[in-house]
Amino acid sequence: MTTVFVYEDVTARAIDETQSPIASSLLAEGRAMRDAIVADFAAIPGVCVLQDSATASEFCRHVQSADFTLLIAPETRSCLEYLAREVVRLGGKLLGPSPEAIHLTSDKLALARHWESTDVATPRTWPLGEEPGGKRLIVKPRDGAGSQGIFLSPTRLDHGELELIAQEYVEGYSASVAFLLGDSSVLPLVPCQQLLSDDGRFQYLGGRLPIEPTVAGRAIAIATQAIESVPGLRGYVGVDVVLGDDGRDWVIEINPRLTTSYVGLRVHAKFNLAEAMLKVVRGESVPEFEWHQGTLEFTPEGRVSRSPGAPGRRG
Repeated sequence: MTTVFVYEDVTARAIDETQSPIASSLLAEGRAMRDAIVADFAAIPGVCVLQDSATASEFCRHVQSADFTLLIAPETRSCLEYLAREVVRLGGKLLGPSPEAIHLTSDKLALARHWESTDVATPRTWPLGEEPGGKRLIVKPRDGAGSQGIFLSPTRLDHGELELIAQEYVEGYSASVAFLLGDSSVLPLVPCQQLLSDDGRFQYLGGRLPIEPTVAGRAIAIATQAIESVPGLRGYVGVDVVLGDDGRDWVIEINPRLTTSYVGLRVHAKFNLAEAMLKVVRGESVPEFEWHQGTLEFTPEGRVSRSPGAPGRRG
């Protein structure tokens, strides 16, 4: 029997979803991802699932008794990194990236500098206030999650104590690619179109999949470069990209954790996505991935519906 502890931080801490739109959004997405992955693990013969944890002592006990711990948490204020380091400190085994990989990918400025040094195409990025003039810029928290706090300059909003960065605006088709990663495996899943608000805030509205094969190939190519440049990535990891009309493609960020696309991909898959992730991390072989026909859409809250499909734009 293999025991997997699934810890989703926002729901476990019982955040009051009425306190702010951000809290409500993170809670809805967290609950959707947690419920989907728990259901898939529970369907695997020989797997026992432990879920969430209301207290620190319960968290410690679950980590120490489980064979693997899967963390779902926002990167904001080093939350995900802290939890990963706690799992390692307690002697647990992460079903996901190392703390060092989380540390790098959670810091959007450091990650941009890393990609520049490894020749991975990414928009130019600066600490807010150091950016050059005359450019269209996107301003975002340095360690943000879930499209929170992003806006197209020169609009300025109150972000309190958040450390902000400025990133060169690149226009094109927004997509995401999720990977299952092991010590010797880099397996891309079906790329998704990202559905974003058109009000200059780029709020994440969900996704649509699959996308046109040529576009999907471009998304996988640039996302794979991004993944292979960062050591320590394991389990389910998401990459956000922008595919330009001029043929230039850009990687925007890496999400070192389960992403909302999981709720759509699991429906599109003819296999158990959680079981495939577990096998890849263990170093076991997996059959070639098979997918259902047709197009579907999913929302951040986890609703999935069939769709005829439509083009999308991004900045």
